[in-house]
Amino acid sequence: MCWSSLQRLFCRVPSSQEVARERLRLVLAHDRADISPGMLALMKDDIIAVLRKYVELDPEQVVVSIMQDGRATRLVADIPLGKARAGQEEPQA
Repeated sequence: MCWSSLQRLFCRVPSSQEVARERLRLVLAHDRADISPGMLALMKDDIIAVLRKYVELDPEQVVVSIMQDGRATRLVADIPLGKARAGQEEPQA
């Protein structure tokens, strides 16, 4: 987000039309995938629980969303990872 006057000169602020269009895309993607916001939150919690076994991470920074790409619906997760947890062994091949 651009707050200072200098940043406003160089940052593009999306129009209300663009924001509304993006919200509509998200709603349509959720409807097509038949995944409610509550179900998406449960999936996010499960993903965080599994990853926490292996790496340090801040759950507040994890963003999970549904995206529509043409006919494909994708679950997109943006997860900043920290250090690997001590005592975790790598699987044998």
